[in-house]
Amino acid sequence: MSQSTTTTLGGSPLSIASGLHGRHLTRRLVQLYAGLTLYGVSSALLVRSGLGLEPWGVLHQGLAGKTGLTIGVVSIVVGAVVLLLWVPIRQRPGLGTVSNVFAIGLAMDATLALVPDVDGLVRQVPLLVLGIVLNGVATGLYIAARFGPGPRDGLMTGLHRLTGRSVRLVRTAIEVVVVATGFLLGGSVGVGTVLYALAIGPLAQFFLRRFEIPERAADDAAPVPEPGSGGAPLTPGPDSVPSSVAPGTPEGAILRP
Repeated sequence: MSQSTTTTLGGSPLSIASGLHGRHLTRRLVQLYAGLTLYGVSSALLVRSGLGLEPWGVLHQGLAGKTGLTIGVVSIVVGAVVLLLWVPIRQRPGLGTVSNVFAIGLAMDATLALVPDVDGLVRQVPLLVLGIVLNGVATGLYIAARFGPGPRDGLMTGLHRLTGRSVRLVRTAIEVVVVATGFLLGGSVGVGTVLYALAIGPLAQFFLRRFEIPERAADDAAPVPEPGSGGAPLTPGPDSVPSSVAPGTPEGAILRP
């Protein structure tokens, strides 16, 4: 029997092969690709708003300006490079990881080709708000699909495991470096960057609860974390993160205050 590719999420191995089964598979695949496509659309809207991008978007825009490549192509290249960094930290990609590399960049370039630049705060502000809200919807969709983290989130998880530092601290350090580098390269940092940082957690948490796959389907998607692994499900509550999202994961870092 051939060995399947696995990824680690919440301290438990998540196999691509084992994830591609179950009665909710169609729904999960639709959520995955709808979420990734919508993520690219939302990122493009932030670009068109001209009021500042999300952290990795700042880097992508800066590199695009220096290389002459489209921002979507840069996103794909950066995603592939980050994925290579998984090798020394022993992270293994899943379907969602590989799809993330290509789908977001393609959707972003397609949207930028259709949506023109806008001038004036009367148009810029609504476009910024729409982009941030759609990004929250997209995040809820693809996280709830449970096909593994994207390359950038997986890098965060791997460094968290290697350094023993909190996911929040590792995430903050990575994003500070990314934003600073992107800004020095000419990427757009502004009120949109700050608003995105403040809003994305609550928005993603809200929409993840709406798109969460029933618990039985979640059990089909990934093994239950072992006791003491740091991946025990949370007890759901009115303000809690859905039980399918474990602490100590990129999803937990995004969704918890």
